[in-house]
Amino acid sequence: MGEAMASESLDAKTRLILAGEQLFAKGGINGASMREIAARAGQGNHAAVQYHFKSRDGLVRAIFDYRMEQMEAARGAMLERAAAQGRLDDARTILEIVLLPQLDLHDADGNHSYASFLSQYLLQSRSPKFGDFSGSEPPHLKQSLELLRQRVSYLPSQVAQRRLISVSLMFLNILVRHHGTEETRFEETFEDALEDTMEQIVTVMCMPLRLSARADA
Repeated sequence: MGEAMASESLDAKTRLILAGEQLFAKGGINGASMREIAARAGQGNHAAVQYHFKSRDGLVRAIFDYRMEQMEAARGAMLERAAAQGRLDDARTILEIVLLPQLDLHDADGNHSYASFLSQYLLQSRSPKFGDFSGSEPPHLKQSLELLRQRVSYLPSQVAQRRLISVSLMFLNILVRHHGTEETRFEETFEDALEDTMEQIVTVMCMPLRLSARADA
């Protein structure tokens, strides 16, 4: 899903979203000016971001929502397949539905700028409510998160949310750090690194809550 920034098929709003994603990924969410983003998107109006999104926060939410919508079709297909296989209560399957569609998101340069952007976005998340990231909730994403919440129903909401953010950052780290890099640099294939990371993610997300051991020590 790589988008060329200058493509005539993209409207001004979408070009601003993609430009913002790339610049936020490189310099941080607070590191790029609205003027820089407008220029990167080929907009002569330096106030284009404010015109379309009102504020930096508005653009940040728009980037999140844009990419969430792009992953809906893949998540829908994965949900349908999981239902047919009777695996909608399987933790690994659910977490794959939540996370793996991000593998197909590339920017115009073929990089995973969204993964870098999302890492920063998640680090700013403060809501204790499970699945609340202050963005839209497309139906397939919402269903996936509801299934995951049911799977870890033994965890308090704030704990499940904290773990969801933690495992998401684990996945995004492996995506940004390994994908597209020469495998000899890491002495393992991306596929092997991803498989190991997914196994870690399942363990972290699903392990029982243990708080008493230290308190009693």
